[in-house]
Amino acid sequence: MSPGAEQLVELAARWSAALERQLPAAERLRQQLHAAPRLSGDEHETTARMTRELEGVVRFDAVADAGAVGRVGPEHGPAVALRAELDALPMRERTGARFAASGEAMHACGHDVHLAALAALLRASAALALPVGLAALLQPREEAYPSGALDVLREGVLERHEVAHVIAAHVHPGVPVGAVAAGGGFINAAADEIEVRVEGRGGHGGYPHEGSDTVAAIAHIATGIPEVVRRTVAPLNPAIISVGTLTAGDGAANVLPAHARLLATMRTTDPADREPLFQAVRAMAERVAAAFGTRAEVVRTEGEPVLVNDHELALGADDWLARLGVDGAEPMRSLGADDFSYFSDAVPSLMMFVGVETAGEQPQPALHHPRFLPGSEAVGAVARALLAGYLAAAERVLGIEHHRDPLVASGRGGA
Repeated sequence: MSPGAEQLVELAARWSAALERQLPAAERLRQQLHAAPRLSGDEHETTARMTRELEGVVRFDAVADAGAVGRVGPEHGPAVALRAELDALPMRERTGARFAASGEAMHACGHDVHLAALAALLRASAALALPVGLAALLQPREEAYPSGALDVLREGVLERHEVAHVIAAHVHPGVPVGAVAAGGGFINAAADEIEVRVEGRGGHGGYPHEGSDTVAAIAHIATGIPEVVRRTVAPLNPAIISVGTLTAGDGAANVLPAHARLLATMRTTDPADREPLFQAVRAMAERVAAAFGTRAEVVRTEGEPVLVNDHELALGADDWLARLGVDGAEPMRSLGADDFSYFSDAVPSLMMFVGVETAGEQPQPALHHPRFLPGSEAVGAVARALLAGYLAAAERVLGIEHHRDPLVASGRGGA
C-alpha cells in the first residue's frame, strides 16, 4: 500500500470515529428539519438552519437563490462536492411521528436525512486535515423546475471550487436496510414532459358529422403512444412514456369539445433515444389528429438528462464502504429521475442509494408517500455513504492506485 493510500485509510478511521460522536446531534437536527419543511423555491429558512448548525465549521455563500455552498479542507486545488437537497414535497404528512410536519409540506423523500447526514460529516471533519477540498453543496429545487442543480452549474460553482467529482447518497426503501447500492453506469432515466394539444371544430353530439371529434383523436393518441415506444426504441434500452393527464370538454354529455389535451412523462435511458422518440410521438400525434379532422401541436419540456455513475468511483466507494463495515447492495437502477444527473453530465460523479425502512409499515411506503419515514439510524447510514464517496473521489484526485478490498473482490460489494 502506497503512503498516500495509508494516509487515506488512517483518515477514514479517524473520520469514522468522529462521525459516530456527531450522530446524536445530527439525528436531533434531522427531526427539527423534518418538522419544518419548506417547498421548492422557498428553502431559505432550511438553508439558514443548516448554516447556523455549521457555524464555525463551514462558511457558506449563497447559490441558486435559496441554496448555499461552502468549502472545507485545502482552500485551493481540486475538490469533491457532497450534495444534499433542501426541499420538501407538497403533501400533508400522515406518519404520526412526534416530530411530524403539521402543514401542507412534508419531507417525504428523505432530504431531511441527507441534510443532517452532511452536517454530521462536516462537523466530524473539523479537526481533520483533509487531503482534498470538500465542497458542501446545499441544493434547492430538486423536486421542481427550474432545476436547482442546473442553476448551480450555470452559476459556475463547480469551476469556482475546482470540483472534480460530485457525490450524493439518497435513502431508498428498495435497498436492504443499512446497505448501500453504488454501481457504475446508468442509474436514473432522462425525464422529459410531453404535451399534446388537439384543436378541432366543436359541435353537437347528435350531429358529429358537422364537427370534429377531439375526444376520439386524443384518446387514439394516448393509446397509440406505447406502440410508438415499442417501434422506436430497442427493447434492450429501457424507455417508457406514461400519460398522466387527459382532458377534454367541460362536463357536458352532448357537446363535442373543440380542445383536448394530454400530458405525459417520457423516460429514456440511452441519450441517443431521447430525440428520436419524441419526434416519433409528434409524428404519430399529428397524423392521428389529421385522420380525425383535427390538428395536433406537440411540445416537449426538456428535463433532467440520464444519470450515469462513474464506474471507477462506484468501485472505489464499494471498497471504502466495506472498510467502514457497511454492506454493499446490488446497483439501484430505475426510470426515476433526479437532477443530480446534471452533475454527472458535467463531471464524473456518483449517486448511491441507502437502504431504509419505515417502522411498523407493511408494505413499506415508497418515496413521496405521506407515511414514508426512515428511522433515525438512516442519518448515520447516509453519512457513511457520503464518507465512502468522498474517499473514493479523493483517491481518484490524488492519483492513488486503487486496490480493491478482498471482501469486495469476493462479491461482497454491489458494483
